[in-house]
Amino acid sequence: MTERRYVVTGSASGIGAATATILRDRSARVIGCDLRDADIITDLSTPDGRRSLVDQVAKWGRIDAVLAIAGGGRTGLLETNYFGAVATLEGLRPLLARSDAPRAVAVSSTASLAPADERILRACADGDEATATALVDADPALRDSAYGIAKRALNRWVRRAAPSPEWAGTGIPLNAVAPGVVDTPAAAWIFADDEVRTAVEAAAPQPLGGFPGRPEWVGHLISWLAGPENCFVTGQVIFADGGAEATLVGDRPWRD
Repeated sequence: MTERRYVVTGSASGIGAATATILRDRSARVIGCDLRDADIITDLSTPDGRRSLVDQVAKWGRIDAVLAIAGGGRTGLLETNYFGAVATLEGLRPLLARSDAPRAVAVSSTASLAPADERILRACADGDEATATALVDADPALRDSAYGIAKRALNRWVRRAAPSPEWAGTGIPLNAVAPGVVDTPAAAWIFADDEVRTAVEAAAPQPLGGFPGRPEWVGHLISWLAGPENCFVTGQVIFADGGAEATLVGDRPWRD
C-alpha cells in the first residue's frame, strides 16, 4: 500500500473523505480532488473542470486506482453524478495502464433503483450531455428524480464498460458501489426535516446497521475493490445499503 497512489474525487467530505482517511491510514498516497480542501481543486460538473482534473492528475505520474466518488448535491445532478464520473474514469484510464495492479471504482446509490426516463438514459449512454440536461431542465418532475437517473445511467455504463477490451482487456477491474442513505453533508437535507427523514426511511429501509449508515462502512468496501487484493471482481454494482436493495428488489433478478 505504501507504493500505491489513489485518485479520490469528492475527497473533502462524506464517503470520499472517509475513504481517503482509510487509505491514508494504510499508508497509501491519496490524491484528493474536490471543489475545496483538496490536492486538486476542480468542478466535475463542467467539461473544463473534467479536463483540468485529468491534466492535473497527469502531473503526478503513475496512478494505481481511480475512485470516482464525487456526486450528490441538489443541482447539476446529471453533470456531476454521471458525466463527471464517466469523464473521470475514462480520462484517467490511460494513466492506470502504467500500474501493475490498476483498479477503478464509481459510487452509485440505491436511488438508482427508482424508475428512470429512458430518453435521458439513452442520451447519457450516447454521451449527449446537452440533450440529457435539456430533458431534465424542461420537466420539474424529472429535475426531482435526476439524481437517481444519473446513478442508474452510471450503473449501466459500468456494466457495459467493465468487460470491454479497454477495461478488462487491459487488466483493470471496474466496479460500482451503491450506498444507501449515509450520514454525509450531501444527505443532510434528509435529516433536517422529520417528515422527509421518515418518508425516505420508509421508502428504503436499512434493516442492517440502521438509518443512516456511516460513510466509513462504505469506504472500506470501496478500498477493497480498489486494492491489489481484488483480482477477479469486475462489472459489479454492489449495494452497501444495510439491506435496502434486498428489501426492495427481493429475489427478482434470480427467478426463472
